[in-house]
Amino acid sequence: MGFGLLSVSIWLPIAFGILLLAIGRDDNAGTVRWVALLGALVSFLVTLPLITGFHLDTAALQFQENLPWIERFNVRYHLGVDGISVWFVLLTAFITVIVVIAAWEVITERVHQYMGAFLVLSGLMVGVFAAADGLLFYVFFEATLIPMYIIIGVWGGPRRVYAAFKFFLYTLAGSLLMLVALIYLYYKSGGSFDIAAWHKLPLPLSAQTLLFFAFFAAFSVKVPMWPVHTWLPDAHVEAPTGGSVVLAAIMLKLGAYGFLRFSMPIAPDASREYAWFMIALSLVAVIYIGLVALVQQDMKKLVAYSSIAHMGFVTLGFFIFNELGVSGAIVQMISHGFVSGAMFLAIGVLYDRVHSRDIATYGGVVNTMPKFAAFALFFAMANCGLPATGGFVGEWMVILGTVKVNFWLGALAATALVFGAAYTLWMYKRVYFGAVTNDEVRNLTDINGREFLLMAVLAIATLWMGVYPKPFTDVMHVSVTELLKHVAMSKLQ
Repeated sequence: MGFGLLSVSIWLPIAFGILLLAIGRDDNAGTVRWVALLGALVSFLVTLPLITGFHLDTAALQFQENLPWIERFNVRYHLGVDGISVWFVLLTAFITVIVVIAAWEVITERVHQYMGAFLVLSGLMVGVFAAADGLLFYVFFEATLIPMYIIIGVWGGPRRVYAAFKFFLYTLAGSLLMLVALIYLYYKSGGSFDIAAWHKLPLPLSAQTLLFFAFFAAFSVKVPMWPVHTWLPDAHVEAPTGGSVVLAAIMLKLGAYGFLRFSMPIAPDASREYAWFMIALSLVAVIYIGLVALVQQDMKKLVAYSSIAHMGFVTLGFFIFNELGVSGAIVQMISHGFVSGAMFLAIGVLYDRVHSRDIATYGGVVNTMPKFAAFALFFAMANCGLPATGGFVGEWMVILGTVKVNFWLGALAATALVFGAAYTLWMYKRVYFGAVTNDEVRNLTDINGREFLLMAVLAIATLWMGVYPKPFTDVMHVSVTELLKHVAMSKLQ
């Protein structure tokens, strides 16, 4: 098939981003903002037919486009989505709209470059989720580093250059081993970068093991898993609010998605062999990082560590190899996109007014910003995993799936709900409750219409996932079942 919906979803935001870079100047920032919003909204709208036209009864890739790209090496421009990846295409486009609106009044310098970077990044991330060719996936996967590096390095905090370099070097270093693995698979498969062909390729356990850890090097840093997580708190603290939202809501999911698309189906025997290793690292992230979050004094750093703990649930769900666990992990990835994005937006609302992220700077915010405090409480509860919010569904499914494998592993995973409640409510209590502590809090103004809209949209999405997750699980069901059947079969030669 030729140029279709997925290509439009990828290249339309990139085209708008390039247009903004071409036409933008600081003296026409108003026009730039409206063009950026138009680009983000249209890019989101063109992804909606991917869901409305999605067939639930097949695990095959849908909306495929397969054209020659580098013919000499049999590299193809091959796109397609299944029940696992389609929701992430929509989530990426949706979060981009949120980020553009969030920056409307906050970003006043180099507005065209800021908006352009986010639109280009949006298209590249959609490309990661849609790629069905190994080299195409790698190009999109690595290209996402560039706009995020610029976003952190230009619009970030005082230590932005350090944080941007650390982010870039950590994620690039891991990906180089993945490139070696892709080249090995290319030659082993007789000169093909087709990911579906790699899924069927018989491999000895030694080769599977090396491939598994090569992919692990790339994807574990991106998730990030303990102990290669240290770049994330620095990146979040220094990034502008929009950068933190996209980083938490989408970019962390690129690594987790890689485990589903590469590690598990290409090296199923090694995945089962080293499942204990992945489960152990996931539980360390869930428990230890939850304890680390408890002692943070910076709100952004606390939510950053919270993201690492929540992503520990995702990798745990993948490697217990049952449908409850894998489906729960994917639901957790989507809901974490809404909840973590909202948490960082809430911190951004306070930072824009007071220019401090320290918990000790605040106190009694509910007295001056009652509407905002209500939204912040809702998202704090979702972050804790309160029933009827999106934060609950995925974690509960993963815990149930883990208990089916081993009760004690499930019990350990469930401690995350306790730690999550502890650090989130502790932060909320100190920032929002009590008497007004200083003049800066006393002079705060409640959220305006633009901020209210952002919070309301994310709150509706979080409630929808919590109350009625069936549309999400129905779409992914057949693809998850097929993946688990594939992983259960040995590929040993």
